[in-house]
Formats: sequence, C-alpha cells, structure tokens
Amino acid sequence: MIEDWLAQNKLSAEEAVLEQKLKTHYVDLASERVGGETLSCSDDFFAEMENLLKPGRGIFIEEKFTERGKWMDGWESRRSYGRNNGRDSDWCIIRLGISGVIRAFDIDTNYFRGNAPEKVSVEACISEVQPNKDTVWHTIFEATDVEAHSQNLFEITNDTAWTHVRLTMFPDGGIARFRVYGEAEVNWNDFVDGELIDLASIRNGAKALLVSDMFFSDKNNLIMPGRGVNMGDGWETKRRRDPGPDWSIVKLAATGSINKVIIDTCHFKGNFPDTFMLEGCISDSDDFSDNAASATWTAIIPSTKLYAHREHLFTKEIIVEKDQPFTHVRLSIFPDGGISRMRVFGNRQG
Repeated sequence: MIEDWLAQNKLSAEEAVLEQKLKTHYVDLASERVGGETLSCSDDFFAEMENLLKPGRGIFIEEKFTERGKWMDGWESRRSYGRNNGRDSDWCIIRLGISGVIRAFDIDTNYFRGNAPEKVSVEACISEVQPNKDTVWHTIFEATDVEAHSQNLFEITNDTAWTHVRLTMFPDGGIARFRVYGEAEVNWNDFVDGELIDLASIRNGAKALLVSDMFFSDKNNLIMPGRGVNMGDGWETKRRRDPGPDWSIVKLAATGSINKVIIDTCHFKGNFPDTFMLEGCISDSDDFSDNAASATWTAIIPSTKLYAHREHLFTKEIIVEKDQPFTHVRLSIFPDGGISRMRVFGNRQG
C-alpha cells in the first residue's frame, strides 16, 4: 500500500521522510491559516494566486471550466511565448503569516501535468511595509528544475528571519500549492511589560512536537490562531478501547510561567474528552519519541471535567506557583476525543 501511495504522489521513500521531518519540526510560515497572504503577481489569468496558500494539495474537477479556460486549483499564468511579450518568467509576492527563518520549500505542482513551469526560484526580503520597486530582494533559492504533478521538496541553509518571499516560475505555468517551512522569529519587544503571552501559539513560535494519535486531524491544529471553523479544525484521536489517555506534547514559544489556560472543545459535541490534565516540564531537548519517559512532568492542572462545544477558562485550577518556569507542556485527554484549541498564557522568562 505504501508503495502505491508513494507512486501516486511521486514521492520517493527519501522524500516522504523529508516531508515528515518538515511537518514535524517546522511550521508553514506562509499558510493562510497563520495569516500568510499573496499580495501581488505578474499574472494569474487562469487561476488565482490566492490558491497557493490554501490547505491541502489542490484538487482536479474534470468537467469544470471558467470563461477563461480550465478551472485549476492553484496559481496559473497565461502562456508567455518566450520574450516576445516581455515576460520570461512569472512571479508572486507573499507576505509570511509568521516572520521567521526559512528551512525548506514544498513547491507542489499537483494536477499541473502539461502546464507546470520548468524551473522555480525564491527570493526573500525584510520589510515593515508592502514590498515595492525599491525593495531589496535576496535570492535564497536559485532557479531549479521542478517536476509536473509532483511535490517538489527542497531544503535550504539560511539563518535570516524574513517577512516576505517572491516565488518565480520560468517561463510560465501553474503551481498548486507553496509551502514555506521554517521557524518563527518573534520580536518580544512587540509585547508590553506584564502582558500575558500565549506561549502555546504557533504564531509566537510554539510547536506541536508529538502526539499519541492524530487519526482524524493534525496535531498542529491545537495551537493554530482563532477558534476552529469546524470539527476537522482541531486535534481529534480515534476511539480507544482502554482507559487512555491520549496526549499531545507542545514546545512552548519561550520558557515561561503558566498563569491562565484555555481548553476549547468548539464543534466537539459527541466526541469531546471526558476529562483532561495539563503537565509541564523543563527540557533542553525536543526529542520526546518515548513520550518523555525520562522527563520529570509536573502537574499544572490536575484531572478536570470537560464539556461539549465550550471554551473552558482555567486560572484558579492551576496548582503551580505563578512564577514556576516551563519549556514544554503535555495535554492528556481521557480517554480520547477531540480538542479544538489549547491556549497557555504566561510570562516569558529570560
């Protein structure tokens, strides 16, 4: 079965391992879910640039056409015909939803079989305003061949925190999705003294490292911005046939205290957990492959009842000192079920 899946998706075994590494250790800084936005492009005659940042890999509907041609779930420009009309490439400028250090790209040409570009490149800039003609762009990924109807995964080495990227395709064509994997770089000066910070927010640099199960939905949903839009926009496990629990380990955005916690079961009406427990630890490592059996976990909120489709606020239930520091938290749910969001508010230390 795995061989059939890899063949269908045109991922080698090595590429599949790389994709899992990217999703495990990094966040998609450009995703529309974290605030990424396509600002402008040279041409999107056939398919809108906004599709680049949408969830999923893009779909294909055989009989769907628009007044401009075949409907495609991606960004597609018209044919450039070489240099005759002054275009030898097409570009799209994207504001990252999370400014950060870029580690890799997934340039996905899913269903673009006869209209994929030959090559792509990526530039980046640092700008507090929308890029313009005076913006200085830096090439961080040189023009490189890409395959049609494929996930094209590329790792890069770069230590600068960027705010915008410019994706260029040569000479024209279509790209279904564009993922910019990296690590958040937070300007802590943007927070005022004494302000409680959501240390479990993906936008502030938190990471969902490991979960016991994510059969129905992804572990990162737990720390995404906003409230869940539906039941699929949360962390949900399959039904256990033992007492449980299921658990999720999250690296906090910074070492800090924990003063307020929100557990949101929005949309989970018949499948919310009965109870939950929140623990924390101090660790120099993010390797929790053994569920951190060697880590010393401290109870932050003991076993507590949950209810359906509700935002639960906990302050008095927190049993640790207000200034006790933690680097990681473990959310355990009994016996199983779904949580839409977890917020962990505290004061950053150091």
